[in-house]
Amino acid sequence: MPSRIATDLAELARLASDGGLDLRQVALRVKTDLLLATPRPSPEDMEAFRAMAEALIPVVDDATATILARKLASWPHAPHDVLTALRARGGEVLAALIGNGMPLTAAEIEEIAADGGDEARTALAGRHDLTSSASITLAGCDSAEIDAALVANDAIMLPHAALDLLLPRAVGTPALGVSLLARADLPVSELTPLFLQASLEKRLAMIDAATAREALAPSPRPATLAGDRLSGLISTALSDRNGAFAALADAFGGDARFATAMANDSSRQLAALALIGCGASPEDATRFLIGLGDDAARSVERIFALVELMRALQPAVARRLAQQIGGIAPRSTRPGALQPTMDPSGTPARPGAERAPSRSIVQEVRRRLGGNAD
Repeated sequence: MPSRIATDLAELARLASDGGLDLRQVALRVKTDLLLATPRPSPEDMEAFRAMAEALIPVVDDATATILARKLASWPHAPHDVLTALRARGGEVLAALIGNGMPLTAAEIEEIAADGGDEARTALAGRHDLTSSASITLAGCDSAEIDAALVANDAIMLPHAALDLLLPRAVGTPALGVSLLARADLPVSELTPLFLQASLEKRLAMIDAATAREALAPSPRPATLAGDRLSGLISTALSDRNGAFAALADAFGGDARFATAMANDSSRQLAALALIGCGASPEDATRFLIGLGDDAARSVERIFALVELMRALQPAVARRLAQQIGGIAPRSTRPGALQPTMDPSGTPARPGAERAPSRSIVQEVRRRLGGNAD
């Protein structure tokens, strides 16, 4: 004898098609809820539901189809044919299935990442079973919504190749930068381009990482700016702020984008690092920064913090940091990359390289800044 649920489904289906009432939306939603509330649905109930759902899913409105998708996506008894019918709706309905745990193979995940619509890709970016290949593909979509969902997904390890794609956009998108900095799976040394957005603790860690790398692979000693060129920079700062940033970027070896990055950094930390990286003394660099006449220049506290930072950093370390923040150099040397040839002392041989500091730069900067994040 047919079960009560199967009988009710048949009656609702009859009314929907022959009774002159459009009960399709209500019938499908109510009977879905009834079936989900049944711990062990009978074969008759499942077959009746399958037949009803397959008939109505193509014609119900998007709101009803989306609600069904959310409810059925991860239900272990969901008929395959019903999920297939919902998936064929695409758009918001497909995104609801993906975002609510519809079983997907690795091949299906990568197919959606490559060819799915924006809604489907955004939902996919939050999946706990997202593959590394799909993560890289999604990071390459250059979509703010997909980026935000991907970076917020702390159930996955973010691949380096995906981070390489996300970081340049995060530099100009504070919310994305904050999310990247909050991830536990990314070493802070990988996030140095976000130095200007980072907390004091993370900035200190970035400085320490840059110093450690300088100790392992010293850079050529930066050429000291000629006195007349430095005087010209300071004079330009007094009369033409934008021109001063352009001139400093040129002296540093950067381009117009680097000049813009310095101009947009109201903390003036990037300009301070670039000046020290060019070989300017902290005293001359301070004259340039004060000459800009902006909010940072008028704040004694902020100028003191910049001075102490500049005094604590070697030119090569400041240059490394400024290059990474300004996007004009590789972030880091990862495992497997070529390393400089070692001399007999065990130190990478680089003619004219500076000796790394003996004490921890983090301790020195912390002592000088006194914990001030400005």
